[in-house]
Amino acid sequence: MTDVRRDEGRATAAANGPGPSGKTPMREALIEAAFQLFLEHGFERTTVDDIVARAGVGRRSFFRYFPSKEDVVFPDHERCLTEMSAFLATSTDGEPLDVVCDAARLVMRMYAANPEFSVQRYRLTREVPSLRGYELSVVHRYERTLAHHLRGCYGGDSNGALRAEVQAAAVVAAHNNGLRTWLRGGGHGDAAKAVDQSLAFVRQTWGSVGGTTESGTENGAAESGTAPAPEDDVIVMVAPRNAPLWRVVQKIEKTLGDDQP
Repeated sequence: MTDVRRDEGRATAAANGPGPSGKTPMREALIEAAFQLFLEHGFERTTVDDIVARAGVGRRSFFRYFPSKEDVVFPDHERCLTEMSAFLATSTDGEPLDVVCDAARLVMRMYAANPEFSVQRYRLTREVPSLRGYELSVVHRYERTLAHHLRGCYGGDSNGALRAEVQAAAVVAAHNNGLRTWLRGGGHGDAAKAVDQSLAFVRQTWGSVGGTTESGTENGAAESGTAPAPEDDVIVMVAPRNAPLWRVVQKIEKTLGDDQP
């Protein structure tokens, strides 16, 4: 009973931040202990009991912060999802695709805030199938959040739901492509630049003329090395109503390619 009270006292102090002694808050101590053990013994061989023993706390404290061992590998995604939802709820102006691209950058910034931890997690996730599955479920939640916002924006469009689903999937895929490029490089360099270059491709494909990226370039033209189209350049194309969206895009790209000097 005494140990439980002592453990609860530590948890309360940790939730309020570092104490006078400058000790690491309990949540961070658990994450640090877990990753030390994952690197030493592997994820599958490490138990919750091992983690709490290394951190010097009880099992009850672990589950106060993390529902499972997998959650300790992805400790900040719930907070980031909450921030993304709040960002989208207050972003009522601007091009919808621009807004969801900006929302996706919140994930990049979360990773970039701690490059060493992010790279360790990336490498661990590549090695452990169960963590890969967990990561995919988190990615799906981000995609659903962006698609929900876009469906509200495109409510008056007969193909609005499809447009929202396709754009949300494209934004998430492009963001992850840029982020993983940075992670594979050991977390060196500019994560924002890598992600912006990938998102520029999505905005060029799906965005309206005149959209700007976070760095201020029109439709990512500067990143891709192509010049922006003149404002009076108009293309009219006729396609069957039931034509697949990918075929419409393919036809547009072919037309643009044929018109290039």
